[in-house]
Amino acid sequence: QVQLVESGGGLVQPGGSLRLSCVASGSMRTIHAMSWHRQPPGKERELVASIISGVRTIYADSVKGRFTISRDNAGNTVTLQMNSVKPEDTAVYYCYVEVTTTYRGGYWGQGTQVTVSS
Repeated sequence: QVQLVESGGGLVQPGGSLRLSCVASGSMRTIHAMSWHRQPPGKERELVASIISGVRTIYADSVKGRFTISRDNAGNTVTLQMNSVKPEDTAVYYCYVEVTTTYRGGYWGQGTQVTVSS
């Protein structure tokens, strides 16, 4: 079983910064990818950023140049640095990891609210 604990959400003003973190724990043999998704009010969940094999990164066009995803050296924590945030970044942000335990599968965090408002 894999557990994900997210932190760092909250209220931030437009143009400000926020850092989200997600710590994965459990019987993981390999972490293949770690990513952040978000679900704005009334909309579907969407990919924000992903880091694959600890090296390759993918970003949604809407956050390129503003958000940075990174993974710590121990490999079990993924961070999303959010800069120059906009009201349209308001959403519940979810951590997602693809790992191999006894089989390869994906796990979601519980979600953390990010609200961008003045």
